[in-house]
Amino acid sequence: MNSSATTPGIVEWQQPAGGEGVLRFTGDWTLPHFSELEAQLDAIKPCLPETPDVDFNDIGRIDTAGAGLIAVALGPKCLQWLAEHDRDVPHELRGLLDTVSEAVAEIYAHRPPPRQTWGFVDLLADVGGNVVHLGHLGAKLLAFVGMTLETLARCMWRPKRWRTTSLVAHMEQTGLHAVPIVALLSFLIGAVIAFLGATALKRYGATVFTVDLVSYAFLRELGVLLTAIILAGRTASAFTAQIGSMKVGQEVDAMRTMGLDPMELLVLPRVLALVIVTPLLSFLAVLAGCVGGALVCWFALDITPSMFISVFQTDTPLRYLWLGLAKAPIFAFLIAVIGCIEGFKVQGSAQSVGERTTSSVVQSIFLVIVVDALAALFFMEMGW
Repeated sequence: MNSSATTPGIVEWQQPAGGEGVLRFTGDWTLPHFSELEAQLDAIKPCLPETPDVDFNDIGRIDTAGAGLIAVALGPKCLQWLAEHDRDVPHELRGLLDTVSEAVAEIYAHRPPPRQTWGFVDLLADVGGNVVHLGHLGAKLLAFVGMTLETLARCMWRPKRWRTTSLVAHMEQTGLHAVPIVALLSFLIGAVIAFLGATALKRYGATVFTVDLVSYAFLRELGVLLTAIILAGRTASAFTAQIGSMKVGQEVDAMRTMGLDPMELLVLPRVLALVIVTPLLSFLAVLAGCVGGALVCWFALDITPSMFISVFQTDTPLRYLWLGLAKAPIFAFLIAVIGCIEGFKVQGSAQSVGERTTSSVVQSIFLVIVVDALAALFFMEMGW
């Protein structure tokens, strides 16, 4: 190679009349001239035969960028053959071409398949794959629910194995610390529902039924549903992040090595804590929502608090409250179990912790809404 050459590289396809063509490389084939060299090769590539004769005698400087361009243009097999058999190739260039051709051949061997356009069959296949994936997720969730219930039944009659300190600590974190956000959001949602009800019912002269709208909505559905959604976003993610961080730090493996049961130490206190505090938070959400609705009725509809309470007691059956609160332990159990199982699925990196945390929140909210819809249909069919 000529180390003193400073001109940009040039590639020419020379084919004399009646003779065999030669691909001639001259000048510098280095990174500063990459764009120009790539454009020349793209323009000349359609004219090349499968295995052209190559002349490297006048080539100047060359680095891995230039050798890579040549390898892509000629193909790794052709370039490797030239490096091994063409004695006109300079010795310094032979080793570089051989190395680059091996690297390009490795890339070609693992080239991703070309992206195909989607058809109806592909759409059905994708839907089927997602359904199978959901089935696997459901099976794993049912298995984890069974393990949780088995651990609960095993520890229930052994007070020495109760983790009272952990239970109380998780009740404080999931329940007491969630009181402000649950109360505030329920209060605001109650005010919004009362305002919308007043706006819609005013044209019919039935604004007094805004009280029934607020009471029915919060006692039966919104009180427990808002609480469950808040806990799904706040507590399920916390459970996943806590257990996932322990999984990354190999603390879960250390527990198993010492003969301790992670289900008993990590899962059971969290599940029981959430099952205990969720009905209490749901009741608080019902109160806060009704207070928000009562304030809107007072200031917008001239329905005094005493009148609001009177209509509330007369028109709203007490069973609505029990029907709403009865769903709270079920929601709490599902949220806690999903948060814990996603934590155990962490693979050992911070990225995995983030992915599983997001998955736990999405799954929890989705499952809570599905179960609430099924419960509403069941209550309606039962006439409750």
